[in-house]
Amino acid sequence: MPVPKYRRMLLKLSGEALMGDQGFGISPDTIKYVAGEIRSVAELGVQLAVVVGGGNIFRGIAASSFGMDRASADHMGMLATVINSLALQDALEKSGVQTRVQTAISMHEVAEPYILRRAVRHLEKGRVVIFAAGTGNPYFTTDTAAVLRGQEIHAEILLKATKVKGLYSEDPVSNKDAEFIPNIKYMEVLERQLRVMDMTAISLAMDNNLPLMVFDLNEAGGMREVACGETVGSLISN
Repeated sequence: MPVPKYRRMLLKLSGEALMGDQGFGISPDTIKYVAGEIRSVAELGVQLAVVVGGGNIFRGIAASSFGMDRASADHMGMLATVINSLALQDALEKSGVQTRVQTAISMHEVAEPYILRRAVRHLEKGRVVIFAAGTGNPYFTTDTAAVLRGQEIHAEILLKATKVKGLYSEDPVSNKDAEFIPNIKYMEVLERQLRVMDMTAISLAMDNNLPLMVFDLNEAGGMREVACGETVGSLISN
């Protein structure tokens, strides 16, 4: 059994990551695969928390661009993250991983309310904790929520799962000549406006010295390799 480098980690999953090849919603095969990757990390004894986005169902910023009130749109987006979190919880528990969902918006019949001490206790007992509904506030993305929760639970690293190898100088999908960046400082990400996460999230991580690892979710075993201290993808740090 490999020896993990990190005791506690937080994984940020976008809602789009759960779509698979679909254009919308949740792919059963994809969420089963993601659950398997998370399980491989949990089996190492690493305490793992997850923040899931909701862009595969509803994106608040997009809705506000065609006239919907931004606060209302963002609250709808938060509810979409709860749907994704419950789906991921179901997939994880079917694979044998004990899981708890905590939401920033109270909905007791569906999930636990977010209580920091309870979340930490779950982690210490070996349960995967999924944080849903972002920060509970409009105008803040799930990227920012991930960094915030990572700081609150004292995660040693934040993993940002994407569809590409890591961080690039430009969008590698539209520009095949984009330069891959294996290591970079927070300030350089801000100065170059590299859109791997929103600027608020990067600034919060920088202020609290929380390392960010950007990696390809579709590379099987990548999450486990990061947990064991290998550099997979791009590392953003000081």
